[in-house]
Amino acid sequence: MKEKKFRAMVVTESEEGAFSRKITTKTVGELPEGDVLIRVGYSSLNYKDALSATGNKGVTKRYPHTPGVDAAGVVEESLSDRFQPGEEVIVTGFDLGMNTSGGYGEYIRVPADWVVKRPDTLSLRESMIYGTAGFTGALSVFKLTRNGVKPDQGDVLVTGAPGGVGSIALSILVKSGFQVVAVNGLVDARDYLMDLGAKDVISIEEAVDTSGRPLIKGRWAGVIDTVGGEILATALKSVQYSGTVTCCGNVGSPEFSTTVYPFILRGVSLLGIDSVNCPWEIRTRIWEKLSAEWKLDYLDRIAAEISLEDLDERIDMILAGTHRGRAVVNLMK
Repeated sequence: MKEKKFRAMVVTESEEGAFSRKITTKTVGELPEGDVLIRVGYSSLNYKDALSATGNKGVTKRYPHTPGVDAAGVVEESLSDRFQPGEEVIVTGFDLGMNTSGGYGEYIRVPADWVVKRPDTLSLRESMIYGTAGFTGALSVFKLTRNGVKPDQGDVLVTGAPGGVGSIALSILVKSGFQVVAVNGLVDARDYLMDLGAKDVISIEEAVDTSGRPLIKGRWAGVIDTVGGEILATALKSVQYSGTVTCCGNVGSPEFSTTVYPFILRGVSLLGIDSVNCPWEIRTRIWEKLSAEWKLDYLDRIAAEISLEDLDERIDMILAGTHRGRAVVNLMK
């Protein structure tokens, strides 16, 4: 039987340690072992994909490699009773696109535990407008609200708001009745963020305190931080009593300096957000919320659809901090 061939982005490493990427042809036989073979319809672009596509060994250890931490498509073969050929499914997180051939190929093969059935009210394309970034934003809102932050307690700050995680977290918060202040990034996105429903937009400079004081005026009921670094440090010391800060990113810096005072004098909670190994029960619950009460009416406004051939330019943009919203990769083009 002739082996099935498909298109994929492949990142290779030269003997000199330089990395290059191109669209090439692979075979299904090259895919890793797994329970479920999926024909990918859509993927998306995340910061982690850009790192993998440029040779970051902290994300991907072995090359040649096909990135893409998200994939949505149709089951073609299944060794698991949980999934049948023809079913539409979503895969995000775990090792997909990191050291397992990912969603920038027209086929993936993965363990059944990585796969979630597509909710009835969410299309494959819509699921990839969310993707890992949207899932992470939703998980951040879920943990923030589950820890007691309510709309009547005051403003919520979202850092890195023009990005994929930030823009979807902001949108879900607004839909849930919160007043949201957004931190703008390197490119002026004020109009975009106000259009998403932000109450106000502040600059990075306004979001970073340089006074050196361990605590400043409590301004926020809660914070969803996507960047780390000094913005996270400032967020912690400017949260109101018993407020909550969630942390899910390090594009600003993986390091930050703070004191114990926000925690022992204001009872502030700092909650880590891990969307990679999120338990199946919570993962399923988040996808159900994204398809129901948290489903955004204007998903297309925060998404741009691109092809595999368009990925090069978008990868450079996300690394430069000039990308906003979500990029959905259509592998059926």
